[in-house]
Amino acid sequence: MKTIELRNALPLSAFSHEMLYALLEKSVSNVNEKISNLVKNGELVRLKKGFYTFSKPYLTRPIDFVSVANMLYAPSYVSFDYALSYYAMIPERVSEITSATSKNEKLFDTPLGRFSYKKIPLQAYSLGVDWLYDDVEGGRFIATPEKALCDKIRYDRGIGTLTQNAMREYLKYDLRLDISQNLNSNLIAQIATAYKSRNLKTLATILEKGKLL
Repeated sequence: MKTIELRNALPLSAFSHEMLYALLEKSVSNVNEKISNLVKNGELVRLKKGFYTFSKPYLTRPIDFVSVANMLYAPSYVSFDYALSYYAMIPERVSEITSATSKNEKLFDTPLGRFSYKKIPLQAYSLGVDWLYDDVEGGRFIATPEKALCDKIRYDRGIGTLTQNAMREYLKYDLRLDISQNLNSNLIAQIATAYKSRNLKTLATILEKGKLL
C-alpha cells in the first residue's frame, strides 16, 4: 500500500500503531518494519510511542489539535487557555494545548507542539464538557466556555482569593476576556461547588448580577 493510499484510508489527525497495523497487515509481510521505514523516510511523524500523524506533504486538511490531544492521553478534554482561544474569548494565540484529565499530570513535547495535561478532581471532571463530532475526526472532547474559564481561574495559582471587583479586574485586564456569548451562571455555580472554589463562586455571583465586565 502506497503512503497516499494509506493516507486516504486513514484521514485522522492522529492515529495509533494498531490502526496502521490493521490497514497494512493484508499487503505487507513485516508491518512493524514498514511503519519504521515510513517514519525514517519522513512520511509518518511519531508523536509518542505508538501514535503517529502524516507529514505535511500528505496532509489534506489542517491538523485538529483537539483530536490529537484527546488521543495522546485519555481520558482528557481540551481546556484552559487553548479552549479560551478556541472560543475567541482571549486575544492571544495559544501554542501549548492544555487539557484536563482525571489521571496523573502528563507532558508531551511532539513535532506538532507541546501537549500538557493537568489533573483535576474527579467530581469536577465531567461537568461542562462538550463532545464535538465530524465524519473525519469522529468524536472529541473540549471544555465548554464556562468550564474552560473555570479551569483557568481555578488553576491560576498567583491570583489568591478575589473580591467581586478584583475578579472583574482580573477578567478584564489579566485575561483580557472577550465574551460574545452569554455564560451559564448555574453551570459555573455547579463547577464552583465541585471544585470547592471561592473564586468560582464569586464568578457565578457577578454573572448572576449581569455585571461580569
